[in-house]
Amino acid sequence: MIRISTIFIAICMVLIAASLGLLLYSLAGLSIPESAIVALTALTFLILYNAVSMRLRDRTDVGGQIADLSRGTADLARQVAEFGRRMSAIETRLSAIDASGQERVQTVASEISELGSLVKQLASSVAAHDDLLANAVSTLAEQQVAEPANEANEAASATPVTNAHAPAKPADAQPSSANLNNTPLLVAVRNAIEANRVDLFLQPMVTLPQRKVRYYEAVARVRDDKDQLLTANDFIGTAEAAGLMGQIDHTVMLRCVQVLRRLMVRSKDVGVFCNVSGMTLSNPSVFGQCLDFLEANRILAPSLVLEFKQNTFRHLGPVESEHLATLQRLGYGFSIDNVTDLRLDPRELADRGVKFIKVPAAMLLDQKQLSSADIHAADLSDLLGRFGIDLVAERIEGERAVVDLLDYDVRFGQGFLFAPPRPLRPEGAASPSEPTSGSNATSAAPAVDASARKEDKADVRAEPPRATGNAALVRRASAQK
Repeated sequence: MIRISTIFIAICMVLIAASLGLLLYSLAGLSIPESAIVALTALTFLILYNAVSMRLRDRTDVGGQIADLSRGTADLARQVAEFGRRMSAIETRLSAIDASGQERVQTVASEISELGSLVKQLASSVAAHDDLLANAVSTLAEQQVAEPANEANEAASATPVTNAHAPAKPADAQPSSANLNNTPLLVAVRNAIEANRVDLFLQPMVTLPQRKVRYYEAVARVRDDKDQLLTANDFIGTAEAAGLMGQIDHTVMLRCVQVLRRLMVRSKDVGVFCNVSGMTLSNPSVFGQCLDFLEANRILAPSLVLEFKQNTFRHLGPVESEHLATLQRLGYGFSIDNVTDLRLDPRELADRGVKFIKVPAAMLLDQKQLSSADIHAADLSDLLGRFGIDLVAERIEGERAVVDLLDYDVRFGQGFLFAPPRPLRPEGAASPSEPTSGSNATSAAPAVDASARKEDKADVRAEPPRATGNAALVRRASAQK
């Protein structure tokens, strides 16, 4: 834009030329054209003078600007030199720090290697102590099994000859299985396994507060030679000491799969909890047989939940961890029962494939137990739910407990309030359904025999065992002999 001073100078030059022409016309007596020519000539000279003066002034300004630019370039060069000096100093410091850091890393690496060797030595010593402890436990179990037999032999040898013809009282003549000694109990369990007298009981697991049956827990029972039922607390310890739990677990898995297949015919939204012993998980040969069966039925993995004790999960060794990882890769989920405290690590359990945790209702509602726990029971369900684990309250026996558990946001419940464990009926059993007590939770109990599938009964029935016909032929042959 044209500056205001330039415009003012132009106006002044026009006024001066016009004044000059007017003076010549009025005072000198020149004509108007002559006065106009003189005025234009004066205006031209004024314009030329202004242009020349402005050009000279601009040259002077350019020289000053060049001088200023040279001075700025010199300052910039000095600053660049200063920055270069500082950069070299920083590079020197970084190289020194890098060298010291490498020395520290080497020192830490050597210390870590020493710690690794110490850990290896500790692991080997712990493994040796575990082996010694296992050998001591097995030796103690053998001694406990052998002592009753020796006492029985001594008593038989001390019997008078006059009583030789008296009828001998069988060792398992006690009316209650709790009074059986270790040796008779071991014989009863072994005979029950060989004679396929391992029965399956199902107890429903319901949703709260709807009380709709969602899962069933399979509980094993063993019948002795007199058809007396032995509960899990009666025979598990003896069976584990004698190495028989693998056969029992395999039988229970087989029947759980059979029951689950028949349940899924009626409803896809159903599942079965199958209890597995820690001895089965730690025995490679027994676990291999169970793994082959589970892999053949991996299509049922989303509905078949394998249940372990809390103590088993807390003492997992390398073998047990590898076996659990194998089952998890097949798609099977796990459940934890027999919980003794609420010191749980949900993240670790979820990483191992745990989907359910069963906690007794009395423990959830016990204020003394909560005082020693890491988390309040009211927050336990929400904490487990963040990692995809459902909390199940078991051993519920009263309506008041259900009301209190609803405040804790418990989604599943199990106990005698809803239904007790009910047996699967053998082949040829009567078909009338048994009455239920307490609630309608067992109205959806699975009917797995042919008559129950046709009549849609409410009680639980088992698939006819395949070995029944062979057993009948054996009995007939022995009777003929």
